[in-house]
Amino acid sequence: MAKTWNKTVLITGASSGIGKGLALEIAARGGRVGLLARRENVLAELVEQINAQQGTAIAIAADVRDSKAVRAAADRLRAELGPIDVMIANAGIGTTKPAAQLDPQEVAEVFDINVLGAVNSVAAVVPEMVERGSGQLVAISSLAGYRGVAKSAAYCASKAALSSFFESLRIDLRDTGVTVTIIHPGFIKTPLTAGRAAKMPYLMELDDAVKKIVTAIEKGKKSYAFPWQLATIVRAGMIMPIAMYDWIAARSSFRE
Repeated sequence: MAKTWNKTVLITGASSGIGKGLALEIAARGGRVGLLARRENVLAELVEQINAQQGTAIAIAADVRDSKAVRAAADRLRAELGPIDVMIANAGIGTTKPAAQLDPQEVAEVFDINVLGAVNSVAAVVPEMVERGSGQLVAISSLAGYRGVAKSAAYCASKAALSSFFESLRIDLRDTGVTVTIIHPGFIKTPLTAGRAAKMPYLMELDDAVKKIVTAIEKGKKSYAFPWQLATIVRAGMIMPIAMYDWIAARSSFRE
């Protein structure tokens, strides 16, 4: 594979799923990756895997909910691998709960990780990016952020908030040299989707999804939603009359 990434990249939620896939793909393309997640032993194994493939990676155990820890992680990455060119806010969790069983603490945890974790990650890198006049902020959002779906209130709301946050950043950062990319994936085979009994439409293999995400980042896309079939259906839902959307959405639960 051609070494096309001469960049230092910070990836949150790098220990599994999309984050791990991105780390392996970007390192294979020549990127220098800083892997941030809570599970230090898992990160160490991933670093060994990347090093064995002649890549460059360091593991930084931190919780994205801790702003000081994330800032310290970014400082360490800058000190060891140079200025951070790309920050990928990927850390995220989901819950499956019908409204009658709503748990405020669970909802708060989803927002703490999916939204405030991304806020902490941005705050740890964007001042230096603006000062340098270059950099790229990437949010791994979801097609679930476009409209609410059954039993997914916390997850959908968190992804909608994440997308809006990064959209505002994109506007604020115009003419600074810092760009923003928002990724809206559909269903991907990861630990987050494993074990569901419900059939997930257009379910993608992780490797295929990762390559699409990396290509979108390389091209500097402002927003990228995939797979196109599901993205088209979701966008159609955004302009449906509310009664029609509710009728259809109530009959489609993908989080069982």
